[in-house]
Amino acid sequence: MAEEMFDGFDHTQYKDEVEQRWGKDAYAKSDAWWRSQSADQKADWKAIVQKLGEDWIAAATAGIDPAGDEAQALAQRQFNWLRGIPGTPGGGAAGPTKEYFTGLGDMYVADPRFGANYGGQAGAEFVRDAMRIYADRNL
Repeated sequence: MAEEMFDGFDHTQYKDEVEQRWGKDAYAKSDAWWRSQSADQKADWKAIVQKLGEDWIAAATAGIDPAGDEAQALAQRQFNWLRGIPGTPGGGAAGPTKEYFTGLGDMYVADPRFGANYGGQAGAEFVRDAMRIYADRNL
């Protein structure tokens, strides 16, 4: 779960995986950004991630339509969260690319480590579907 995932968060454990998937520059930028954050900034970031995960789980559990306004607002929050992380492919002011955003949604389903943050397989599928719809409409 997100609250456990970020308790004592050590982003360096994912270095090789990030570099393999998105390149050394993506890791270097996000690593520099994370290390530059104060303890309060890190705590704020962790709280945003935790709340976003909780809201995704609640929406999936409630059977919300992934194409509906509520799910699309969550997808927008997911997009904005990613936009704020240096090193995100296509990140910065424009935000992540469509390919990255939808690929990340696919990864949430394919990798149970990520799916657990969204309540398991069904939650991850809901997030993926909402992200894909968001990307098709907006990116």
